[in-house]
Amino acid sequence: MKCVGQDQAADQSEVFAFLSDPATHRLNEPVTRIDTHGAAVFLAGADVYKVKRAVHFPFMDFSTLEKRRRACENELAVNRANAPDLYLGLAPISRKENALIFGSGEEIIEWAVHLRRFDEERTLDRLAARGELDSRIVARLADVVVASHRQAPVLRDRGATAAFAARIEETMTAIEAAPDVFPGAAAASLKRAMLRAFEAARPLLLRREAEGWVRRCHGDLHLRNIVMIGPTPTLFDALEFDESFAICDVLYDLAFLLMDLWTRGLTVEANGLMNRYLSASDAFEAQLAGLAALPLFLSLRAAIRANVTNLEASKTAATIAAARRLFDAACAFFEPAALRLVAIGGLSGTGKTSLGRALAPAIGRAPGAIHLRSDVERKRLYHLPELQRLPQDAYRPDVSAKTYQRLRDLAARALAAGQSVLVDAAHLKPEERTGANVAARAGARFTGLWLEAPMQVRLARVSQRRNDASDAGPAIAAAQADEPIGEIAWPHLDASGPTLIDRALAVIKEEA
Repeated sequence: MKCVGQDQAADQSEVFAFLSDPATHRLNEPVTRIDTHGAAVFLAGADVYKVKRAVHFPFMDFSTLEKRRRACENELAVNRANAPDLYLGLAPISRKENALIFGSGEEIIEWAVHLRRFDEERTLDRLAARGELDSRIVARLADVVVASHRQAPVLRDRGATAAFAARIEETMTAIEAAPDVFPGAAAASLKRAMLRAFEAARPLLLRREAEGWVRRCHGDLHLRNIVMIGPTPTLFDALEFDESFAICDVLYDLAFLLMDLWTRGLTVEANGLMNRYLSASDAFEAQLAGLAALPLFLSLRAAIRANVTNLEASKTAATIAAARRLFDAACAFFEPAALRLVAIGGLSGTGKTSLGRALAPAIGRAPGAIHLRSDVERKRLYHLPELQRLPQDAYRPDVSAKTYQRLRDLAARALAAGQSVLVDAAHLKPEERTGANVAARAGARFTGLWLEAPMQVRLARVSQRRNDASDAGPAIAAAQADEPIGEIAWPHLDASGPTLIDRALAVIKEEA
């Protein structure tokens, strides 16, 4: 047996025909083939075989059999942490008596990654296309990404910040080399914006690298590389062909997924994912500070995707249009947006959290505002998960004062990073309604919204709560009606009527 070191004119047609033949897999039904810029994937019954295409791009080199073998081995190694039940092993394809077989024959001519097949209709890009990517899936996805980053190896001394700078240069050089797809003046402007943003973010990136936020991440974290296995999103197809691409800041890894959602028009989902990820992460404050680099992260992710889309082998009008849309998004991520702090107050059951979730994607720069909740932050003070009830003494005045101070501190940190903030809390006392001061210190615009609803509406809403961080039940909601709250200068909105979101957005715009 021997291994062929160089491709014979990079011709993989014989291998692809072998894998496309149902008889190879002892099947009666057809084999489905899916092509990407870097791989050919064959769906055969309960099995999947993935072959690296014999291509050589500036960012990816699979031009020899040995390089493809190493890439297949790397793919197994990097994916088993996130999807151990999907990745079954390495499958050599050999020649034996003038025919191809799986296993080691006279001569290995190709390597494939062998996977257990999953339901292709359950990848998140397809769920998104069908409008099935609901808030529960987004929340679970955020938790899965947090867990993946938590277990990822920390790599402090691998020059990730320098590699990131090189990635900007490499990507923009490729973009500028395709003026028929990406307008030259716009490409030059985007490159200048990226380089300026990188120079501004360099001290932050180096500090985060030293703090351990650079890790061996997934590296290719977009919706098509995530599948629902039962109720759980499963990350697969992690980047394997160049370690330097996947050794990155965890927020840059997350940014690919945020960018993918945002550019699909799934702005609510993108905002929900960001907020859930940040809230569930090990160091909320550190990640809020890291948001200063988010526009750069999002823009580079979009530019890379635009370039890769433009390099698709079967370039069509549709792929060119998709590449241009991604390029336009890369430019748009640098467009200025008003920095805002929005506070929503009101008695329990007025719908503060529901309104906050609806408003946050539309406030500030992509992917919208950081949504801070007093119910969550109060529990964080007690090191409790958000769905666990607090003891009664957690609602003493001194604990409430600490909770509101924490909200102000977190808001200030996010605003300093350039991300707008929405604070969702009762704000019953005058000293709790001091958001305007926080906004002024950050140079942000402030809007306070006070929600009102009839008692019966409030009681019905709190009675129907399920899986919510708020501990307020009907008794608390009823008792709040007798609390002195003083004069409230914020605009009052009837939260029991229709068009609340539109009315709230109109007030925010008027406060410009």
